Amino acid sequence: MALGFEGIIWYLFLLDSLGATITSLCCAKWYKKKFRWGHKHFPVTRGWCVAYLVLVLWVGTALNRLGLLGF
Repeated sequence: MALGFEGIIWYLFLLDSLGATITSLCCAKWYKKKFRWGHKHFPVTRGWCVAYLVLVLWVGTALNRLGLLGF
């Protein structure tokens, strides 16, 4: 199967959600120290990042059932 536009967008969201989850679980202090201007507006909390990852995975299973992810 060919990878479509929806698959590419989903993979980008997957990379973003994995990066946010990893940052929230192990690098929260580094994030606050490195991005002083941004951590007030874009806080990295474990609950929201894990919820974001779960939602992205849920959409991924739906796209996979439709045959749009290419694997």
